[in-house]
Amino acid sequence: MRPGLAIPLALAVLVGLVLGSRPPPGLLEGAGILALLMLARRRLAGWLPLVACAWVVAALLLARGAILPEGLIGEDLAVKGQLETVAEEDRLTRLTLAVSDCRALGEARPACDRLQRLRLSAFAAPAMQPGEQWAFTVRLRPPAGFANPHTFDYEAWLWREGIQATGYVRPDPPPRRRVESSPGLRERALAYLAARGLPPRAERWLAALSLGAGERLTPDDWALLNASGTTHLMVISGLHVGLVAGFALLLGRGAARLVTPGRWRLAVWPWWLAGGAAAGYATLSGLEPPALRALVMALVGLWVASGRHAPGPWHGWWLALAVVLLLDPLNAWRPGLWLSFLAVALLILAWQGRPRPRGPRGWVWALVRTQLLLAPLMAAAVLLAFARLAPAAPLVNLVAVPLVSSLLVPLGLLGWLLTPLPPLSALCWWLFALLAEGLAWWLETAVAWLPLWLPEPALVTPLALCLGLVALLWVLPGLAGALRAGGSLALAAVALSLTPAEIPHGQLEVRVLDVGQGQLVELRTAGYRALYDTGPRFRSGFTPAGTLWPPGQRFDEVIVSHDDIDHAGGVPVLAERHRVGRFLAPPGESIGVPFTHCLRGQAWERGGVRFRFLWPPEDTATLSSNDRSCVLEASAGDQRLLITGDAGRQVERAFLLEAEAPVTLLVAGHHGSRTSSGPQLVQWLTPHQVVYSAGRRHAFGHPHDEVVRRFRAAESCQWSTALDGALTFRLGAETRRLVDSARQQPWRRSGVGADCLALESP
Repeated sequence: MRPGLAIPLALAVLVGLVLGSRPPPGLLEGAGILALLMLARRRLAGWLPLVACAWVVAALLLARGAILPEGLIGEDLAVKGQLETVAEEDRLTRLTLAVSDCRALGEARPACDRLQRLRLSAFAAPAMQPGEQWAFTVRLRPPAGFANPHTFDYEAWLWREGIQATGYVRPDPPPRRRVESSPGLRERALAYLAARGLPPRAERWLAALSLGAGERLTPDDWALLNASGTTHLMVISGLHVGLVAGFALLLGRGAARLVTPGRWRLAVWPWWLAGGAAAGYATLSGLEPPALRALVMALVGLWVASGRHAPGPWHGWWLALAVVLLLDPLNAWRPGLWLSFLAVALLILAWQGRPRPRGPRGWVWALVRTQLLLAPLMAAAVLLAFARLAPAAPLVNLVAVPLVSSLLVPLGLLGWLLTPLPPLSALCWWLFALLAEGLAWWLETAVAWLPLWLPEPALVTPLALCLGLVALLWVLPGLAGALRAGGSLALAAVALSLTPAEIPHGQLEVRVLDVGQGQLVELRTAGYRALYDTGPRFRSGFTPAGTLWPPGQRFDEVIVSHDDIDHAGGVPVLAERHRVGRFLAPPGESIGVPFTHCLRGQAWERGGVRFRFLWPPEDTATLSSNDRSCVLEASAGDQRLLITGDAGRQVERAFLLEAEAPVTLLVAGHHGSRTSSGPQLVQWLTPHQVVYSAGRRHAFGHPHDEVVRRFRAAESCQWSTALDGALTFRLGAETRRLVDSARQQPWRRSGVGADCLALESP
């Protein structure tokens, strides 16, 4: 390939990503016209970028379309395939299945033969191992996840991992093992390593650093790596693959010098040997996306370094980017891709045109300079990708990077090479364990001094911009030292002056979070933060409340409407991980923690917003758990919020005359069930906005069509967390847009009424 074609090829791939992710009308017609024009000009060299663009577009469109058909949701399907991953969580087993055969068991059902990868849950499953062939009866649904601001996007993760459906394994008929797995080289290597008797942490880190077995790391390991900014060292990256390639090249060129002393510099086979060694090592580590990305970059780097009709470093960079995205266009949605390419681009900028370092002092200074230049840009990239900042990262990486690259990884790999000589192999791994424990101590000390910082979401983008500009000031050539220093000080002053916007006095922010079939509402005023309900706890033990905020949040009050598991499921997580001023719940309920009773007539004011309970009375002995629900009203100026929990129609009529009308925002009772939101409540309160906190494609099918029609007749704007994700409302504020939804629905942006289009019940 000519060097001049690398950049057009990469740009064509990037255009393909845009077109494939957001296909415009007339995409196929436009592609056909462009192809005809190129044929007319007979520019064959231009065909390669066009083909690359078409390939990426087709791959993304197929990925968007290869999901479970609607007619198979919740139906029994017989699937066969090979297990890719197996993760056990108490009685629950999480499986990733590569499908080889799929058929619907019901009559007149759509075909499911396009499904390729599934993510399954199996309760009380038999022992399973990756690589085994199994037959299951499953029930599936399209990939879905909760949509909440500033949280992990599980649905996007499923899509970029190529998983077309999720579901669970039916116990009847029981799963059937078809073919037992024969352990591969990697599995045998992990078993051999486990039998060496190394300290637990050293064994885990050696498996991750030398074999790419990141799944062996514990949550505590990942927490330490995240807090210290050293996660990049524990995945198979360009550093590891490059070390293997460099070692193989050194051996090959040394052998060539012995065999052909006069022509050893012209020998080609050492470069092929280095490429083969890099490919073999990446394959041994599992050839996961990071390893594949590192392999491609290492091969392009070898080509550039060989000097045989090779492009320059920037052409090589663009070529590597194009090849990585062509091999798997979904890589574009993996933050690690852009982190690695940003780091390489910065290194090219920093060292292009500079002389090679000389002597130990020169190399030490080169290492320090590189780490200091990388630190702000990588911090900005991590901040944008993961909304976290590791203040200890620059200091830690000055020690960790040379220690890992120069000692730990070589010792680990040398131990594998010397396995035929067990004493020497054991010596290498003993030294590895000693250094690994020292590195862990250093990381723990640095994190204790400078712990991980999770900034407010509103500060993430401005902070990242400041850090990125600081990096550019010091990397771009030709700038005066005074300009670099002055600009850095000015940007530091801007970053330190950033503060999150406060909610103005008299305004109320209401966020109805997407927690599935359950309810969790966050209420914020000036200097006050409360929760109404805590979300569900699922059969697996998972509770969405554990994923919504980083640990250590302060909640002045947590109101639990009643003790149903879909309203009180997150209480243990909130009590353990966060600071709660007090819990409130109705008399006669049990939520697992001490609480104060919520009673009709209680009222308080925070930040200029008035709160009061309209229900329950002191005597709740004759009421059901649902009818005991705490009914909360909040008033911000002349705008009002009402949350009724699971209270039924009879209770609604009991407190209705005490409620102020009209209501600006109503969180519909009982998730939109027909047992709540009676005609009297709807007609008297005439709510402007109505939210149903319900589960996506849940068996209950909330909201009920009778309730939807009732609110439609009252001309209420209707929203559902099942469709719209988390919904944020601002009461008491003069703003053109009252509602923000986490999951944008195209049908809400057009037609009569725009956002107030009526919501249809399933």
